[in-house]
Amino acid sequence: MLNAYGWREERLAHLTDPAAEAAEAVWIDLLAPSPEEVAAVEAAVGFEVPTRDEMRDVEPSARLYTEDAAEFMIATALARLDSDDPVKSPVTFVLKGRQLVTIRYVEPRAFSIFAGRAGHRPGEPLDTGEAVMFGLVEAMIDRLADALERAGDEIDGISRIIFRKRSGDRVQSQDLQVLIEQIGRKGDLMGMIRESLSSLQRVLAYHAALDTGSRRAGKDAKQKLRLLQRDAAALGELTDSMSGKINFLLDATLGLINLEQNQIIKLFSVAAVALLPPTLIASVYGMNFDHMPELHWRFGYPWAIGLMFLSAALPYLYFKRKGWL
Repeated sequence: MLNAYGWREERLAHLTDPAAEAAEAVWIDLLAPSPEEVAAVEAAVGFEVPTRDEMRDVEPSARLYTEDAAEFMIATALARLDSDDPVKSPVTFVLKGRQLVTIRYVEPRAFSIFAGRAGHRPGEPLDTGEAVMFGLVEAMIDRLADALERAGDEIDGISRIIFRKRSGDRVQSQDLQVLIEQIGRKGDLMGMIRESLSSLQRVLAYHAALDTGSRRAGKDAKQKLRLLQRDAAALGELTDSMSGKINFLLDATLGLINLEQNQIIKLFSVAAVALLPPTLIASVYGMNFDHMPELHWRFGYPWAIGLMFLSAALPYLYFKRKGWL
């Protein structure tokens, strides 16, 4: 899909014929483009659009480069952040002159939110590709911040379940297993958010280095760039803090499972000890000796049964008093 936006009447307007008007657009957005759309954009902007395989290169040095007088910056974007199954995918920002070209194969809500907001808020200076890129990065950071806020509330809920002390609310083993799955999903989400923030920080730092080294950026652009870098850095620190809390909750959950297993093993051990004296008594009266007076005693059987019950009750009462049960 090919979309193009131009600066019209003090707002970012969607162009009706993106292929024909691409040369005049401020922002060209390629979403899973076809070969024909890629060819039309390359003819309009004068550089080769990176392929999907080139965008997937994991080396940081291969994600940030300058070619054909254009800046190529590849960041990691997250889609479906509102669901339990978010996905990550590379997004390429290409700045050349006053134009921005974005290439992506997922649909992060940040892009649609920014496009809708920019088209209905006149007066916001989005007449250059750099300003549009800053707006997109800001929208991506805002989406990540919202995802972190929701994840933080869910993590707090998990923490209350794990450490609650009310009577009758002891967490069962099945519940702990479900909690481990939830904690694992939150850990995966934190890792994806941290990766996305790190990639955005690298993009901003690379663009700032080019601004400093090759051209003199405007005061507003520099201030916006610094604000975005601070926001990304602050969210990165928050992500690291939440990742540490997730690891703590995972360790605590595993510890509770071990305690529950130890409690079960302790019960079996106490039962074995409590049944040892009755077993000894039964073994004594099961011996095949000729001279055993109790064998011919009228009350021998009740005596043996009572003695076995008594020998089992005494260890049980002792353990109960000690608080081992």
